[in-house]
Amino acid sequence: MTANGRRRLLRALARCGGSLVVLFVVASLAFVALQFIPGDPAEAALGGPGSQASAEALEAARAEFGLDRPVPVQYVDFLARIAVFDFGTSYAQGLPVTRVIGAAAGPTLVLAGAALLFAWILALVSVVIASGRSRLARAVAGALDLVSAAMPNFWLASLLVLLFASVLGWLPPVSTGGVDGIVLPALALAIPTAGFLAQVCRTGADDALRAPFIDSARARGETEFGVRVRHVLRHAAVPGLNLTGWALGSLLSGAAVIEVIFARPGLGRTLVTAVLSRDVPVVLGVVLFAALAYVLVTLVTDLVIARVDPRTEARLEAVVSHV
Repeated sequence: MTANGRRRLLRALARCGGSLVVLFVVASLAFVALQFIPGDPAEAALGGPGSQASAEALEAARAEFGLDRPVPVQYVDFLARIAVFDFGTSYAQGLPVTRVIGAAAGPTLVLAGAALLFAWILALVSVVIASGRSRLARAVAGALDLVSAAMPNFWLASLLVLLFASVLGWLPPVSTGGVDGIVLPALALAIPTAGFLAQVCRTGADDALRAPFIDSARARGETEFGVRVRHVLRHAAVPGLNLTGWALGSLLSGAAVIEVIFARPGLGRTLVTAVLSRDVPVVLGVVLFAALAYVLVTLVTDLVIARVDPRTEARLEAVVSHV
């Protein structure tokens, strides 16, 4: 194997190893946290607290799902099962957790993807405006970024429904299953995320504006708008791309509230329902799915950054070469 191939292999192994550590930590923390939720999970398997199940039925349910074993044994069994992607059976629904998550994941991923797209569009527009020569435009864009980043999702969602659904009547207040039904929930998630991305990207834009290649572009006759769009944005996007994994995690967590407000199906509502009914396998499955999505997006983001900014790839190779 060549030295280049060895470095690439070591880099890939390091990334995969780090991803496995993240998943292990998330799974362990979620398992421990669920032990402190009040209530008996066996009741969820028998229809919830209102089922008035007998003591014998509860004991049978505990034995069926392994809840009568010591917690350390349950933990080891849990890790062994998720290693082969077996998340168990939902206590409340009696279905495999993979099927429950599969039915709910699609709408949530569509919502998170649309929100991430909106967030990047809003952030890049803000960066283009703020990177101009106008101090007023820069001040206004900076103020809007700060305000949007501080907006709580649930408050913003209520405001958007009031304005665009109740007052203007342009968009439906709840999910309709169509494209128009995803606009408001996606914007409610996207606007705060766009504020953070824009603030981070503006740092890269400021650094790019001071770089010599900007003066060269202007000397070649490039217009000011062309300089900002063709040259500044490429370098400004790199710091924001590093936050894409965090942004997806933030969007997935915010989806729990947004899906309830807009009556959308998805992982968020599934998680809330599972927590309230103490459906432990579903809660753990949703948490691990979100962690896996975060890890995959982070890995893809690393590849995109290396493509957009080759200097990042060179720095990674320099680090790995010392291993």
